[in-house]
Amino acid sequence: MADIVDRKTRSRMMSGIRGRNTSPELLVRQYLFRAGFRYRLHVPGIPGRPDIVLPARKCVIFVHGCFWHRHPGCRFAYMPRSNVAFWKRKFESNVRRDRHVQTMLRRAGWRVHVIWECEIHERGLRRLKRALGARR
Repeated sequence: MADIVDRKTRSRMMSGIRGRNTSPELLVRQYLFRAGFRYRLHVPGIPGRPDIVLPARKCVIFVHGCFWHRHPGCRFAYMPRSNVAFWKRKFESNVRRDRHVQTMLRRAGWRVHVIWECEIHERGLRRLKRALGARR
Protein backbone atom coordinates (compact mmCIF):
# COMPACT_ATOMS: atom_id res chain seq x y z
CA MET A 1 0.00 0.00 0.00
CA ALA A 2 1.40 3.37 -1.00
CA ASP A 3 1.62 6.27 1.41
CA ILE A 4 -1.21 8.79 1.10
CA VAL A 5 1.13 11.79 1.34
CA ASP A 6 4.33 12.68 -0.49
CA ARG A 7 7.80 12.11 1.01
CA LYS A 8 8.31 15.74 2.01
CA THR A 9 4.99 15.90 3.86
CA ARG A 10 5.62 12.54 5.58
CA SER A 11 9.09 13.72 6.64
CA ARG A 12 7.62 16.90 8.12
CA MET A 13 4.93 14.89 9.94
CA MET A 14 7.45 12.41 11.37
CA SER A 15 9.82 15.18 12.50
CA GLY A 16 6.96 16.58 14.58
CA ILE A 17 6.85 13.48 16.76
CA ARG A 18 8.35 14.52 20.06
CA GLY A 19 10.41 12.40 22.41
CA ARG A 20 10.04 14.64 25.46
CA ASN A 21 7.21 16.49 27.14
CA THR A 22 4.59 14.44 25.33
CA SER A 23 0.95 14.68 26.41
CA PRO A 24 1.04 11.31 28.23
CA GLU A 25 4.25 12.32 30.02
CA LEU A 26 2.74 15.65 31.09
CA LEU A 27 -0.33 13.89 32.50
CA VAL A 28 1.84 11.51 34.57
CA ARG A 29 3.96 14.41 35.82
CA GLN A 30 0.87 16.42 36.85
CA TYR A 31 -0.54 13.41 38.69
CA LEU A 32 2.73 12.73 40.52
CA PHE A 33 3.12 16.38 41.52
CA ARG A 34 -0.45 16.54 42.87
CA ALA A 35 0.25 13.31 44.81
CA GLY A 36 3.18 15.02 46.55
CA PHE A 37 6.08 13.52 44.60
CA ARG A 38 8.97 15.70 43.53
CA TYR A 39 11.06 14.58 40.61
CA ARG A 40 13.65 15.51 38.01
CA LEU A 41 13.23 15.22 34.26
CA HIS A 42 15.42 13.52 31.65
CA VAL A 43 18.47 13.43 33.89
CA PRO A 44 21.69 13.09 31.92
CA GLY A 45 24.07 10.44 33.16
CA ILE A 46 21.34 7.95 34.02
CA PRO A 47 21.14 5.14 31.43
CA GLY A 48 18.33 5.66 28.96
CA ARG A 49 17.62 9.17 30.24
CA PRO A 50 14.34 8.24 31.94
CA ASP A 51 11.38 10.57 31.51
CA ILE A 52 10.93 11.01 35.27
CA VAL A 53 13.47 10.41 38.04
CA LEU A 54 12.64 10.33 41.75
CA PRO A 55 16.16 10.44 43.21
CA ALA A 56 15.09 10.20 46.87
CA ARG A 57 13.26 6.95 46.12
CA LYS A 58 15.94 5.67 43.70
CA CYS A 59 13.16 5.23 41.16
CA VAL A 60 12.78 6.01 37.46
CA ILE A 61 9.64 6.15 35.34
CA PHE A 62 9.44 5.71 31.60
CA VAL A 63 6.28 6.90 29.86
CA HIS A 64 6.20 4.73 26.75
CA GLY A 65 4.13 5.22 23.64
CA CYS A 66 2.37 1.95 22.82
CA PHE A 67 3.16 2.20 19.09
CA TRP A 68 6.88 2.99 19.34
CA HIS A 69 7.72 0.71 22.26
CA ARG A 70 5.39 -2.18 21.25
CA HIS A 71 3.04 -2.56 24.19
CA PRO A 72 2.15 -6.27 24.09
CA GLY A 73 -1.50 -6.89 23.23
CA CYS A 74 -2.33 -3.19 22.84
CA ARG A 75 -4.48 -2.02 19.94
CA PHE A 76 -2.16 0.96 19.46
CA ALA A 77 0.87 -1.28 18.81
CA TYR A 78 -0.16 -2.12 15.26
CA MET A 79 2.25 -2.83 12.41
CA PRO A 80 2.21 -0.33 9.53
CA ARG A 81 1.26 -1.94 6.23
CA SER A 82 3.95 -0.31 4.12
CA ASN A 83 7.69 -0.82 4.44
CA VAL A 84 7.11 -3.68 6.89
CA ALA A 85 10.75 -4.83 6.96
CA PHE A 86 11.93 -1.36 8.04
CA TRP A 87 9.30 -1.08 10.79
CA LYS A 88 9.97 -4.60 12.05
CA ARG A 89 13.70 -3.79 12.48
CA LYS A 90 12.89 -0.39 14.02
CA PHE A 91 10.47 -1.82 16.59
CA GLU A 92 12.77 -4.75 17.46
CA SER A 93 15.60 -2.29 18.01
CA ASN A 94 13.42 -0.10 20.28
CA VAL A 95 12.30 -3.07 22.38
CA ARG A 96 15.85 -4.45 22.64
CA ARG A 97 17.17 -1.03 23.73
CA ASP A 98 14.36 -0.66 26.30
CA ARG A 99 15.17 -4.06 27.83
CA HIS A 100 18.89 -3.30 27.91
CA VAL A 101 18.39 0.11 29.58
CA GLN A 102 16.01 -1.33 32.18
CA THR A 103 18.48 -4.12 33.00
CA MET A 104 21.31 -1.59 33.42
CA LEU A 105 19.17 0.57 35.71
CA ARG A 106 18.09 -2.37 37.89
CA ARG A 107 21.69 -3.55 38.21
CA ALA A 108 22.62 -0.04 39.34
CA GLY A 109 19.99 -0.25 42.10
CA TRP A 110 17.17 1.75 40.50
CA ARG A 111 13.52 0.73 40.66
CA VAL A 112 12.09 0.91 37.14
CA HIS A 113 8.45 1.62 36.32
CA VAL A 114 6.97 1.78 32.83
CA ILE A 115 3.68 3.55 32.21
CA TRP A 116 2.14 2.84 28.83
CA GLU A 117 0.28 5.66 27.11
CA CYS A 118 -2.94 3.58 27.03
CA GLU A 119 -2.73 3.14 30.84
CA ILE A 120 -2.82 6.83 31.62
CA HIS A 121 -6.11 6.95 33.42
CA GLU A 122 -6.97 7.13 37.09
CA ARG A 123 -6.67 3.38 37.77
CA GLY A 124 -3.25 3.08 36.12
CA LEU A 125 -1.95 6.18 37.85
CA ARG A 126 -3.25 5.04 41.25
CA ARG A 127 -1.38 1.76 40.72
CA LEU A 128 1.81 3.75 40.10
CA LYS A 129 1.18 5.82 43.23
CA ARG A 130 0.82 2.63 45.32
CA ALA A 131 3.99 1.16 43.78
CA LEU A 132 5.91 4.30 44.74
CA GLY A 133 4.56 4.26 48.29
CA ALA A 134 2.76 7.61 48.28
CA ARG A 135 2.42 9.55 51.51
CA ARG A 136 -1.06 10.87 50.66
